[in-house]
Amino acid sequence: MTKMQIVKTLFLKAPPAHVWKFLTEADRLAEWFHRGGNDLKEGGDYILETNSYGKEGETLCWGRVLEMKEPERLVHTFTHNFIDGAETKCTWTLEAVANGTILTLVHDGWENVAEERFNAAASHDVGWDEHFSRLRRVTN
Repeated sequence: MTKMQIVKTLFLKAPPAHVWKFLTEADRLAEWFHRGGNDLKEGGDYILETNSYGKEGETLCWGRVLEMKEPERLVHTFTHNFIDGAETKCTWTLEAVANGTILTLVHDGWENVAEERFNAAASHDVGWDEHFSRLRRVTN
């Protein structure tokens, strides 16, 4: 079986310390992704809540933070009901460049999804693109 992974690279016109806040702080996550139940902490669990009208505050995604090296690297597990709680992994790398940050996401672990893993990965690929369009706006 081919190992599937989603790899996204963004060029953001903000320093890594600024971008880091949007990956780890509950209120900043809400500006481009989903509201966090709490700020991310290394070794800690996290939840992300839906921002959808009428469903505000419902748990949408969850996982645990495996590694935090501010403001260079963040690794966490990621799951939700759509993939039946199967654990995937997101690795974020922030690289400082002259006028901003190169942010790379590697989202892997799709082999843990029992059924329809290709469709699940493809759906997340599109979803990340939609969320990243907002991340570009709020960080710049």
